[in-house]
Formats: sequence, structure tokens, C-alpha cells
Amino acid sequence: MKKLATLLAATALVSTFALAAQAKTLVYCSEASPEGFDPALYTGGQTFDASSRTAYNRLVEFKHGGTELEPGLAESWTISPDGLEYTFKLRAGVKFQTTEYFTPSRDLNADDVIFSFERQLKADHPWHKYVEGAAWEYAAGMGLPENVKAVEKVDDLTVKFVLNKPEAPFLANLGMDFASIMSKEYADKLQADGKMGQLNQMPLGTGPFTFVAYQPDAVIRYKANDTYFKGKEKIDDLVFAITTDAAVRAQKLKAGECHVMPYPNAADVADLKADSNLNVIEQPGLNVAYLAYNTTQAPFDKPEVRKALNMAINKQAIVDAVFQGAAQPAKNPIPPTMWSYNDKVEDDKYDVDAAKAALEKAGVSGLKMKIWAMPVSRPYMLNARRAAEIMQADFAKIGVEVEIVSYEWAEYLDKSKAKDRDGAVMLGWTGDNGDPDNFLDTLLGCNAVGGNNRAQWCNKEFDDLVKKAKVTSDIAERTKLYEEAQVVFKREAPWATIDHSVGFTPVSKKVIGYQMDPLGIHRFDGVDISE
Repeated sequence: MKKLATLLAATALVSTFALAAQAKTLVYCSEASPEGFDPALYTGGQTFDASSRTAYNRLVEFKHGGTELEPGLAESWTISPDGLEYTFKLRAGVKFQTTEYFTPSRDLNADDVIFSFERQLKADHPWHKYVEGAAWEYAAGMGLPENVKAVEKVDDLTVKFVLNKPEAPFLANLGMDFASIMSKEYADKLQADGKMGQLNQMPLGTGPFTFVAYQPDAVIRYKANDTYFKGKEKIDDLVFAITTDAAVRAQKLKAGECHVMPYPNAADVADLKADSNLNVIEQPGLNVAYLAYNTTQAPFDKPEVRKALNMAINKQAIVDAVFQGAAQPAKNPIPPTMWSYNDKVEDDKYDVDAAKAALEKAGVSGLKMKIWAMPVSRPYMLNARRAAEIMQADFAKIGVEVEIVSYEWAEYLDKSKAKDRDGAVMLGWTGDNGDPDNFLDTLLGCNAVGGNNRAQWCNKEFDDLVKKAKVTSDIAERTKLYEEAQVVFKREAPWATIDHSVGFTPVSKKVIGYQMDPLGIHRFDGVDISE
């Protein structure tokens, strides 16, 4: 009844917003509630959609529909010949949003940039632990606290990043959501008032949309930022109608209650394509779904056990059942659309008899384990429960008893990071910046253990390869190193790689200018709607 009440409340609010006199309102049926509104604290796409891509900007940004960088809050930048200094010239006159809870007295300046990064990089910074359990997963997982020597103010509109060693993907990393620029003036006021937690609840940035209100698990409201430095958006009001059930999202889209929806059930795609009022946009995803074993816990600490389990998984059956074929079985931790993908790697062949024999050879019998199944649809895994049920049946064939567990999404993401976590966690990743480092180091590097590295896997051979690739700008050399790293990954098998999917985004034909993003983000800047 609680879920029904929430859904009815959300629908009622959306209807009210949609009827606002003369205002152009776009309603997005989002798939989950945000974990918070400070994007640097989290890694979930639904959180980025609701925060970094609406309320905030970054120094550099990715062009709509691609992975090419363009100026953001920085109008230009220079990189020193040794690759250790990045100097950014900020745009003059960029305004922070005015809201009911804060009125800024000054424009964006270097102090805001320094604050936005130092709170993540310095353990003794007063904002480093402003949220309980703050781990700054992206910054930590990419080793930025160790590599960023300083963030320096050259003058009010110039900021310099000084690195300890060159980092090839550093500029692209600054286009990622964790690098969103906050208002130091707003943060200072919250700190003085003893309300620091509000920074994660009531965002205030320079972005295209200004936060208005959030009804937990129901609706988020935004309005166009009148002072946006790129010009006011054509949409007056943006509404996120949080709708966790994919079938209900599809129904609401067809009924005209929302204009854009993410992650339709594969079985619903044909029906949505047949609707004359809709466009269904599709593109290959820059993604991977995986099952991460906890490699610190017996018997999953043995590569031979992990590989035996991998041979028991019928990945094609998962692709057929969950995606209706709109995906392909994965063998590597990066997608085939990404440079440095090693197609020479041989996948663990699906072979029940060989899997059973390998498990027996490893001395494992009567194994009982948990498979964690995500409670939400993601581009790389539309129905984790169904995929888990297929794996449960697969493992039963080799004598392994599986219990499927799940949690509310934010809790799932938090609990799955624990180093002593039991079982194997189903998760996935959509690339944030088009660089292999964003998969290989962010998800599997030693720095990411206890965070994005859900396998808790720290392999020196693998880590040395990806860390070496970071510090060279030679693409051919980086490619070679990443190809070698994929060989090590496959040999050691910290994951069962599951699939790379095709993404679908059904959109009302009233929507103008919406583009799918290969980085898995849903953006509404530059979008219009005909009424």
C-alpha cells in the first residue's frame, strides 16, 4: 500500500505540474531515487541525472551525445610539457543560482573550484566527512588524493592543478560528475549555520536547472535557471517522476504522463516502437554488467573456483531472457566499442561438466553462496532478479546452492562495498569519460578496494599495468598495456562478465532535441517540448 500511495502521490504532483499555466514542463520518469544531491559522494547514474547534470557544471564538459570534451566553466586551459600542471581560465560573470534558501552575493571564482576538490582530496578538510560514511568513491578510486599535489589559486579566475605524476586521462576525468563545482559561499553559510548536511539535500550550482523541491521516492522539481551562462533553457519546469517499475514507466509514457523514460523492459520495446506518439532511440552502450566475487573470502579467493563458476553461467540465456537479444555476452571488463578492447582474449566457455569437474578439482563441494540482485533497472542489466534466477539454476547444475538477496538501491550500493561482504554482487558500469582507465582502474584497481572495486581484488600485476598506462600519453603504448591487463583479468577472474547491452530510450514525439548519451547520462539542457 505504501508503494501505491507513493505512486499516486507522484502522479498527482506530476499532473499538477503539467497543468501549470503556459509553462513548458518536461516530465522524466526516472528509474530510482537519488542517493543524495552531492554528485561527488556517489556513483549511481540516477544520482548524477538528478544533480550534476541538472544543477551543476564542471570545468570541462562532454558534448551532447559523445565523449568529446568542450569548455565548461573554464573557457580555456593549458597543460605543461611535462604533464604535471593543468591551468584553467574560468569564465567571467558566471552566476550561481538564486533559490529560496540562498542568494549568492558574488560570481563563480577560483575559491569555488578549490573548495570543490579539496574537500574530496584532503582528509583534514572540514567538509571531508560532512556526510556520515563519506568515501568520495570516484576521487579515491582513481587515486586523486595521492596524485593531486595541489589545487592553487593563480588569481580570481585562474586555477592550477599540480600533479605528482602525469595522468593521461586527467582532463577527461575533470568532465566527470564527481568534478562538479560547488559554491563555497553557500557552503560557508551552511557551515556557519550548523547545517552542512543541507549541501547534499538542497543543491545550488551554476547549471541549467535550479532545484525547487524533492518529495522522497516520488518527485523532484526543478525550474530553468534564469541566469544560466549558456542562456535560459527552453523548458520552464523539469520534473523527475520517480517510477521504479519499468512497466509502469512505459504505461505513463504511453498515457502522456511523462515525456522521457529510461530502461524499458526488453519485452516492451516492440510495443513502444509501434506507438505513433513515441520515438524509441537506441545505441550500443558503453557498458558492462558483471558478477563480482568477494576475492578475499574463501573459496572465492581461489581463481580456479571463480573460473569454475564462470564456466557454469549460460550468458547467452541471460541475454535472451533479459534483453530479448539486445545485448551480447561479455568476455572483457570493457565494452567492444571502447579503444584497447582485446578481442584475442578467449572467454570461459559455457560447459557444465567442465565447471563441475573444475570445482571438484579445487576441493570445493556443497558450496552455498549468495548472489546479490539489484532492485532497479540499469542500462547494463534490465532485470537483475531474472538474471540471478538463471544463474541460480546454472549453479545448481554443478552442486552450488544459491540464495538471491537484494536491498533498497542506496543500501545495496553501500553494503556491497564492504570488504567482508558475503557472496557475489551483480552490478555494472557505464563509462564516464570514454577512457579504458575509467573501467580498469576505477573498478578493479587496488585504490578502489572498499569502494568501486566490489570484488575487493588487488592484483599487483594488473594494477601495475593500468597504473603505468595512466602516466603515458602514447595511445599505442596505453593500448598495449590495457590489452595485457585484460589478459590478467581473464586469467584471475575476479568477475563473471555478463553482458554489454544496447540502450533504448523511448521519448514522446513532442520532445525536441533530446539525445541519448553514450556515457549513460540523461540530460535535459538544450531540450525543448512542443505543446
